[in-house]
Amino acid sequence: MVDIDPTEHEIADLGPEVNQIDDVDELEAMLALEQDGEDRQPVKTLIESRIETLEADDEAVDPETVDLTDLTIADVANLVRDVDDVDVLEDMLEREAGGNDRKGAKQQIENRIDALEGSGDEEPTEVEYVPPEEKYPDLDHPTADKQYVEGVSGETYRDMWVYCETQQGELIDVSKEMLGKARELMDEYNSDSDAEGAYGGDEDGEPEDVVAVVIGSDVEGLAEEAVAYGADRVVYHDDERLERFRHKPYTEIYAHMCRDFETDWRDYHEPRYNVFPATNNGRDLSALVQGELDSGLASDCSDLYIENAMISNPAKTGTPGESREFERVLHMPRPDFSGFEYSTILCIDKPHRDFHPQGASVIPGAFDLPEPDPDREGELVEHDIDLPEEWFQVEILEADQLDEGVDLTGNDVVVALGRGIGDDPTAGIELGVDLVDQFENADLGFSRGVLTASYQFAGHVEQYVTMDRQIGESGQVVEPDVYIAAGISGAIQHKVGMDESDTIIAINNDPDADIRDFSDYFVQGDLFEVLPRLTEAVEAGELSAVAQEASDD
Repeated sequence: MVDIDPTEHEIADLGPEVNQIDDVDELEAMLALEQDGEDRQPVKTLIESRIETLEADDEAVDPETVDLTDLTIADVANLVRDVDDVDVLEDMLEREAGGNDRKGAKQQIENRIDALEGSGDEEPTEVEYVPPEEKYPDLDHPTADKQYVEGVSGETYRDMWVYCETQQGELIDVSKEMLGKARELMDEYNSDSDAEGAYGGDEDGEPEDVVAVVIGSDVEGLAEEAVAYGADRVVYHDDERLERFRHKPYTEIYAHMCRDFETDWRDYHEPRYNVFPATNNGRDLSALVQGELDSGLASDCSDLYIENAMISNPAKTGTPGESREFERVLHMPRPDFSGFEYSTILCIDKPHRDFHPQGASVIPGAFDLPEPDPDREGELVEHDIDLPEEWFQVEILEADQLDEGVDLTGNDVVVALGRGIGDDPTAGIELGVDLVDQFENADLGFSRGVLTASYQFAGHVEQYVTMDRQIGESGQVVEPDVYIAAGISGAIQHKVGMDESDTIIAINNDPDADIRDFSDYFVQGDLFEVLPRLTEAVEAGELSAVAQEASDD
């Protein structure tokens, strides 16, 4: 019996869980469950990758005999970390110099030698601190100076702040999802249980809060709604000029709330954590605010949790060869470009420099949408500062409001076109529309390449070529019963937007196109020839026969 049944989870949820399992037998049992159940290739690849990693770890590499030319620089770095014999390291250094002679690999070995030779009977030597104005005396441009700003150390930080994005006078779903997750995290944080993320409140034992930030026009009602979704306190700024998102005023307002807002309850330097939605506007605001506050940002995160972290990097500890445990660290897992592996980002202080607020942007849908509690009580705080006119230099004279956008997510079938239509873009779209019309619940989407290319389209198809039909990392994420990709190579940016589809049919001239690796059916051929046949087959009720023919080919 396994702890996690993969058939009951989406791949976005499974990634962090699978990568924490160290039992190969359990992973193989999970793999068997997936094969007998949903049989999703991305999930099987994820589990198999973890099994391969564990099995590779079990095969001990002897640093005295290993062929360094077979190792990457990262492999060398991981290998020397456990070597405590300077003679062995010096031999490795000689072998690297006589082999690939890579500067990065030699530096990893030399750093380990320096760490060991400096950790004998002598006390570890702290890293010398040089103020930025002395270290970089030639820098005089404000932007150039910014990257070397080193903030004060030992300030007070509290609370998890959540930026709640609004659209059309409503909180968007990801804002509610983040509030629910923040509530869960801070409830555990404030508890005195034995759980990993439980601290019993701040350093003085006082509970910390979830603080929601709402900026816009006529938003006081939304501030009350944010309380119902989990906020202890809502700081809102209401101004009719802020009805639409604007970079300068939104950034300045949020940063002022965090750092300079004088109020009785905000008796700390800056927030401990800042969380933003990974939407178009949220990505912009998160980077601007965290930059303004001289901190870092982990973008497009799929999970959040708070734990201590043991760090040995001398840039963070201040002393080579020593490890230090950092408390109350926000762990921010995010998928890498393959979609199968996850990296956990930490925003760690270093001597003479505090990286707060620890900041993350969260992928919409990463957390469950919580149920609101209308009886929940919280504090509403109005933020009111004068907004200079120069923050509103661009005046919107006229705007058209779309009755509705294009939502591809609820369709049974999605036909997606890529740059393979380039030979005749108008005819390519006509063929895509013809195929869509054969289904009761279907729509047309595009890869980013089509929408950013300089194709010329006839007027009768231009209506389809809009950015809201983009599928992929920076567009919509779809999971239809059938996904038909015509002329799409399968770059990872597109893959993450459609690889959870039940059945993927790919049409491409290139037999080595990446999309072949994660398609259920791959048709090697010209989309201008294949799409008409596919349309005729659907119209005649012979799709299964055509799919089987493609599979046989």
